[in-house]
Amino acid sequence: MKQITVKDSELSQAALAGMSDFLQVFVHALREAIGGEPTPETMAELNADQMTLLCWDTLREEVMVGGFIQLIHNGYGPFIFKNPFAKALNKMWGIRDLSKMLYEVHTLWLENRESLERDCTEEEFMALYEQYPQFDDYDDAFIENEPRWTEEIAQYVDNNLEKFATIK
Repeated sequence: MKQITVKDSELSQAALAGMSDFLQVFVHALREAIGGEPTPETMAELNADQMTLLCWDTLREEVMVGGFIQLIHNGYGPFIFKNPFAKALNKMWGIRDLSKMLYEVHTLWLENRESLERDCTEEEFMALYEQYPQFDDYDDAFIENEPRWTEEIAQYVDNNLEKFATIK
């Protein structure tokens, strides 16, 4: 496993700024340790909790900007839906409602992935939102619940610091 280290002073300052900033300290350290985006090789260097946090960060960044359609179109479907991310959120982190949502969106992904993942123009991409309105309620629910989920995830990380990094 990779040794991940974060500075206590940086963590304290980020915690004062908010839960999202607190989590970003760990996310930044994890991404730096693996050289950016996770690959099958670098994922093996992280533990389950570290991978779950990276999945959350990717999910949050993509869905908050462009919804699940953007997440899927940008190629993150396998990273989110083929990893045991939803299971970890439910069983290890106790975030059952997010896990349930991900299982439901996973089904939509499987049904529509070929057309959602294909290369297309910006105009064709924007048309996907009209072609697949079944994602709208999930996008809305994610945006509505994201602050609470971010707080729950930050609490889990704070209660299990040793699973994420060494604090110096």
